[in-house]
Amino acid sequence: MLSVLFFVGLFASCLAKPNYSFSGSIGGSGNSFASDGKGRITAVRVWEIQGQYITGIQLRYDYIWSKVLGRVYGTVNEMPLFDGEAIVQLSGKYHSNYIYQVIFVTSRGRFLIVGQPYQKSFNFYPTYPDTELRMLSGRTNGNGITSMGAHWAAQYSNSTST
Repeated sequence: MLSVLFFVGLFASCLAKPNYSFSGSIGGSGNSFASDGKGRITAVRVWEIQGQYITGIQLRYDYIWSKVLGRVYGTVNEMPLFDGEAIVQLSGKYHSNYIYQVIFVTSRGRFLIVGQPYQKSFNFYPTYPDTELRMLSGRTNGNGITSMGAHWAAQYSNSTST
């Protein structure tokens, strides 16, 4: 009987809908970083040295800003998200030394474009439907972002709603 329950559980887990994927990592070397926060991403900030490369990225989870990934230097660009809106694509340009451009695309078709359209293209998006950007990871060399990856997971739902 126990073995039957085991196989039923195993079969059910195989049918479960996957809800996590990873895109990346592209770019060069440096010190590793990962964004951290609880809840849904509700805003994005990106710093750039105009005409050059991306120096820093920051995500807001619900009402709390994460630590800056990279450094605060140059021009800042910010995009707050609407209620229920999510980031569903991350594209841009990179080379072996820096990320030169990032494009955040939302579920409402809005986008934030920061940086220069220079070098090789990348395009990150979730593997599974009904998933959204939940975390960024990558590398920085102290001057700017040198590498980036995107982590996607099931759409965030507030478990306290009735």
